[in-house]
Amino acid sequence: MTYVVTENCIKCKYTDCVEVCPVDCFHEGPNMLVIDPEECIDCTLCEPECPAEAIFSEDDLPEDQAKFLELNAELSLKWPVLTEQKDPPADAEEWDGKPGKLELLER
Repeated sequence: MTYVVTENCIKCKYTDCVEVCPVDCFHEGPNMLVIDPEECIDCTLCEPECPAEAIFSEDDLPEDQAKFLELNAELSLKWPVLTEQKDPPADAEEWDGKPGKLELLER
């Protein structure tokens, strides 16, 4: 099983989760993070660290977020690994919880 970064990370891109990951499975895109499902060891440490509550275990993934399982796998092959916490975007709080952000995903 893997953990999955979902839609609410888009334009929030908090990186608190990166600091606790023991296997460096997070990858950084222009406005979102993803988890490499091949690297994730299901340690559960990242999920409670996400201020946007955008990380779910594969088994608990909401049905309307199922497409993010495939997106995480695809984009983790393209985006660089992120191993250190960074400051979130200045407007991250404004985007937290807004629906319909998938169309804003920058690849």
